[in-house]
Amino acid sequence: MNPPALTRRAVLKSGLAAAACWSLPRFSIAQGEAQAGRKLRLAFIGVGGIGGSALSGCDGEHYVAFCDVDEARAAGNYAKHPGVPQFRDFRVMLETMHREIDAVVVSTPDHTHFAAAILAMEMGKHVYVQKPLTHDIWQARTLRRAAHRYKVVTQMGNQGHATEGIRLIKEWYEAGTLGEVREVHAWLGGPDFAKAVYFRMPGQFPPPSSAVPRTLDWDVWLGPAKARPFSTEYVPLLWRGWWDFGTSILGDWACHTLDAPFWALGLGLPTRVSVVNLEPISPGFSHRSSHLKFEFAARGDRPPVTLHWYDGGQKPPVPLDWNRAQPWPGSGMIMVGSKCTLMTGGRPDSPRLLLPEAEWEAFRRSPPAKTLPRIQGGPFQEWIRAIKGEGPAPGSNFDYAAELTEVALLGVLAQRTNRDIEWDASTMKVTNVSGLEGLVREPTRKGWRYGDNVWKT
Repeated sequence: MNPPALTRRAVLKSGLAAAACWSLPRFSIAQGEAQAGRKLRLAFIGVGGIGGSALSGCDGEHYVAFCDVDEARAAGNYAKHPGVPQFRDFRVMLETMHREIDAVVVSTPDHTHFAAAILAMEMGKHVYVQKPLTHDIWQARTLRRAAHRYKVVTQMGNQGHATEGIRLIKEWYEAGTLGEVREVHAWLGGPDFAKAVYFRMPGQFPPPSSAVPRTLDWDVWLGPAKARPFSTEYVPLLWRGWWDFGTSILGDWACHTLDAPFWALGLGLPTRVSVVNLEPISPGFSHRSSHLKFEFAARGDRPPVTLHWYDGGQKPPVPLDWNRAQPWPGSGMIMVGSKCTLMTGGRPDSPRLLLPEAEWEAFRRSPPAKTLPRIQGGPFQEWIRAIKGEGPAPGSNFDYAAELTEVALLGVLAQRTNRDIEWDASTMKVTNVSGLEGLVREPTRKGWRYGDNVWKT
């Protein structure tokens, strides 16, 4: 429980801007060799839900602090780790225990990723943040700069980037197996409002309010978002469908489904995102379905690429080389090459080439050489080894993850506004539509503005 000597009011008065001057963690890249083999002291922001997988992924390290705004949702994992101090407000946790923490795992809804991560980084803590990295583009750029400024080890939780499958895709492409790739298609069946696991359309807008559960700190859950009454249409699972909190199915899945083409093709940032077809529902709430077209410029000797994203039941045309005896999957990704087409599911594992079965089996018996290092133990262990100096920087470190997230968020920007977006990456501006600065960098509630110091020289 929170120590009685330090209330949230005291934390806010203390001024967390001074955090960058506080002591750095015991572990760093420079110190890693000496610290190899020692347990990291880890703090977890978000312990219920996906936070449980973070606890499992970091098994073997020393858990020193837990924070979750919802005590009921976190109760099961709290019970598995008795004796670990528990907090509702990560600002209080970091202020109270920063000297006891080496690294922080952030498993909160999208809209609070940035605040939790930047505060930890300013204190010199290594960070692991679930995907998408941030809720707006400015936040993604800021976390990338912060990783260099504070010299911390970072990782985004798009687990597929640590798999065998994504390495095979890059190796096959670089070996020339696909030929020249100019076209990519990716599709997801959601948002599925009927199943209502993460997306449900409320019966009215704004949604009906109710009393805040006593086990939930609603004010901290809202974080930087504007205040509003509590509703079960937001918490605990349905926040993804609301633009103030989530990034709909594109933000939820693009860091998985687009990871392979983004990495293998070296796409960088698009110059334009066009709305081909979109079914809106209500201002402030996710669309029903969409088809977007991303345009990426040529990169050296690699040609321009057009990438299509489909969701909510919209799908790409079935390729001619698809076996019509099999049903077309509800989600997936195809990279269309001049020699052959590569296909995956919604994640970049289990890739295959769309070839006649005999040719595919022959390819599998004699594939291109494996040229990329493999990751043992998954993305959490990759991150932990890097902190201890036992391995290289994680593959989805913030240099990589911030750009991949920005691609997704540019698509989200097109969906939110139902407008084509022409993007000048060098100035971080939309050049064809005025007035979108408040979506590139969203306004924050009083007391929740962070990150400006990262841009100071």
